Amino acid sequence: METETETLLDIGINGLKAGQTKSGTIIKKEKKKKIKKKKILHSLFVELVKFQKESIASDLKLLVILEGRDAAGKDGTIKRIIKHLSPRETKVVALGKPSDLQEREWYFQRYSAHLPVSGEFVLFNRSWYNRLGVEKVMGFCTHKQYKYFFTEVESFEQSLVDAGFIIMKYYLDISKKEQEKRLKAREKDPLKQWKISPIDQEALKHWKDYSEARDGMLLKTNFKHAPWFIVNADNKDKTHIALISHLLHRMKYAKKDEKLLSHNYGLVGPTTPEIIKDKLY
Repeated sequence: METETETLLDIGINGLKAGQTKSGTIIKKEKKKKIKKKKILHSLFVELVKFQKESIASDLKLLVILEGRDAAGKDGTIKRIIKHLSPRETKVVALGKPSDLQEREWYFQRYSAHLPVSGEFVLFNRSWYNRLGVEKVMGFCTHKQYKYFFTEVESFEQSLVDAGFIIMKYYLDISKKEQEKRLKAREKDPLKQWKISPIDQEALKHWKDYSEARDGMLLKTNFKHAPWFIVNADNKDKTHIALISHLLHRMKYAKKDEKLLSHNYGLVGPTTPEIIKDKLY
């Protein structure tokens, strides 16, 4: 017979304080929830593979942009999306600081070099929207450069859509409490040391500045041809399921599991002035 101790070992005891225990009933419910999430995620992996197979055959050019605060879960979300996809037709773009030469280029030039060719699925872990986020907040661009970005980005993205690109833009939104928790966990995790940067230390100090920059970006660059979708990303596992479901629901491909993808998890939604004002952290 399974004991409570054995059950705890099966699922782990993270989150329990010293001396605390969980009842066998609660533990079993948690296990069932985890198993259900894994099954849903597996079904979504199957759908992603079905979609990619058809997108390769039909020469689709899909560009997915993920933006969000530091520790919003962009890396983890991308890892889930690409887990079972073809490495030849799937690319992740996470550009570092521009070189001196790139500083003198047209701003969109270094990003343009990584756009998908026919049959490719490209995910940008941060993108040209750096200009409206970290570059603005941390003073890495001038006010003139910031303003000029708005005069170019709409036509730039329109030209991509006219050329046959499908652009999906997601903003992952997390609470200040959750960001602080994740940044602290990152410092202690030996496998995540590569994620730590001086910018992390400034993230919480500039919370309000990043919020204002985010609101301006979402309001001014939510184009009909390339809209923003806002994701409540406080719960990582739920975020992965909701975002992948939303992405696939908006794609056209054969033998699509409409029932699986029609479920509304309430975590991904359109960008409106009301949502930006009342729903974002």
